[in-house]
Amino acid sequence: MSTDSKIPVTVVTGFLGAGKTSLIKNLLITSHDKKIALIINEFGDLGIDGDILKNCGDKSCSSDDILELTNGCICCTVADDFIPTIETLLNRTERPDHIIIETSGLALPKPLIKAFQWPEVRSRTTVDGVITVVDGPAVHSGFFADDPELIKQQRAADPSLDHENPLEEVFSDQLACADMIVVSKSDMMDQTQLSDVMEIIKQGSRSSVEALPAINGQLDPKIILGMGSAAENDIDLRPSCHDDEDEHEHDDFDTFTLILEPQKELNLFILQVKDALKISGVLRIKGFVKISEKPSRLSIQGVGERVDYYYDRSWTENEIQKGQLVIIGLKDFNMKRVKQIFNID
Repeated sequence: MSTDSKIPVTVVTGFLGAGKTSLIKNLLITSHDKKIALIINEFGDLGIDGDILKNCGDKSCSSDDILELTNGCICCTVADDFIPTIETLLNRTERPDHIIIETSGLALPKPLIKAFQWPEVRSRTTVDGVITVVDGPAVHSGFFADDPELIKQQRAADPSLDHENPLEEVFSDQLACADMIVVSKSDMMDQTQLSDVMEIIKQGSRSSVEALPAINGQLDPKIILGMGSAAENDIDLRPSCHDDEDEHEHDDFDTFTLILEPQKELNLFILQVKDALKISGVLRIKGFVKISEKPSRLSIQGVGERVDYYYDRSWTENEIQKGQLVIIGLKDFNMKRVKQIFNID
C-alpha cells in the first residue's frame, strides 16, 4: 500500500502543561476540510483533557471521534491498549482523514512510533509527523534545572554517580524524536529570552527540525498536518536516552486524584492550588471544581507558578457537582500536605 493511501497520524507530545491541548483544540477547530479522530492518553485516573476537548464548541470535536486511553503511559501499554484502539478507528466504515494522538506528559514518543512498524498498523497508517510542544517560559526559567552537558561530564568522570533527572530524560527524548517543535506561551517572553529557548531546542533536536513560537496553540493546521515525515521508517535516526533499555517504567512519578466538595470562594481555592504547587516534588495540578453560586464548572491547570482557570461548561442536570483534581509529582512527594491544603482528611 502506498503512503498516499495510508491514514496520516500526527503524534503530539510534550512535557506537563506545555500546551498540547491548546494546540490540538486549535487544530480541531480550524481543520474544517478534514475528518479528524483524536486519541488522548491521560496519565492518571481522570480524562481531564478529553473532557476539555469534547466541549471545544466545534462540530469536529464529536465525541465519537475522540478516544481516551486511561490505563497509563501509552508507550508502556502499546500492545494492550493502543493497538486495539487504533485498530478500532481503522476498522470503521467511515475512516478518519487524519488521526491525532496526544501523549501524556510523561510518555516517551519513540516506543509509540515503533508501534507503527507493526504489520497490521503499518499497512494502513503512517506517522505524518511528531510534534513536540515545549513551555517556553518554563524552559527559560530553568524548569529543567540540570545541565545535560555537566551531567554527561560527571557521569564520565565517575560512572557510579547518577545525576540523571528523569524529567530531563523525558524532555530530551521528546526533542530528539520531533519533526517539529512548537514553543508555547511565546508572548510571555521577550526576544532575547525566546532566542535563548530556541538555542536550547537547537542543541537537543535534530538539525533538520524547525522550532516555531506559538500563542495559545494558534498555528495554521497546514503547518502541522501533512508533513509526510513517515517517522516509522527512520526511527533509528531519532536518538533516545532509553535506547539501550527494553522498556521503561514511571516509578519516579506519583499520581493522585482528589474529590472536592463545592468551593465557596474562587480566590481562596486558587490560593490553595498555588500553595499545593509550592510543595517540593509537585509538578502539575489539573481538573475541575464546583464554585458555589456559579452555574458553570471551573476548569483549572497549574504548573510551577502559573495557574490557568476558566469556566468551561454548565453542569448537567443529573451530574454530581463535585470537583476532581489530578495531582502529578515526583515519587513520594508529600501528598499528605496536599490534602491538608485542600482540607481533606
